[in-house]
Amino acid sequence: MSSFDRIIVCETPFDVAAEYAALQRGACADGACAMFVGSVRDFNAGNGVTQLALEHYPGMTEKSLAGIIADARARWGLGRVHVIHRVGAMQVNEEIVFVGVTSPHRQAAFAACQYIMDRLKTEAPFWKRETVHAEDGASEERWVDARASDTAELEKWA
Repeated sequence: MSSFDRIIVCETPFDVAAEYAALQRGACADGACAMFVGSVRDFNAGNGVTQLALEHYPGMTEKSLAGIIADARARWGLGRVHVIHRVGAMQVNEEIVFVGVTSPHRQAAFAACQYIMDRLKTEAPFWKRETVHAEDGASEERWVDARASDTAELEKWA
C-alpha cells in the first residue's frame, strides 16, 4: 500500500467535501481527480427500503480493500487513493462509500475509480441487510445478494 493511500472502514458518517480536500492536499502533480460517492437508496428489488445495515470482518475487509487498491495502482499511474466504507446501520440518503483517485490524467483517474468500485461491489467482504416494507405493509429484514449486473461490470476488466 502506498503512503498516499487511505482506507477507512467506520460506523460514523463522513464529510464528502472534507474527503475531497484531503484527497487533493499535496497532490500537486495530479491534474485529475475522480470520485464516487454511494448512498442508501429508498427502493430495491421491488420494495421500499427504510434502512441498510452492513456487517464485515475487521482486518479482513481492510486487507481486501488494500489488495484492490494495489491492483489499481498496477494498472494506472495514480497519485492518491482514498476509500471510505461505512458499516453498521444507515438511513436512506446517508453515504455508504467514498472512492477518490488522483492521477496526472483524467482517463486513469476515471478508470481507476470505476475499477475500484466494481471490485469493491463484487469482492470486498461486506454483508448487507435491508429493512424493507413488505407487501402486507409490515417491515421485514432481508439479506441482499450480489447482483448479476455488478459481476458483469467486473468482467470488462478481465
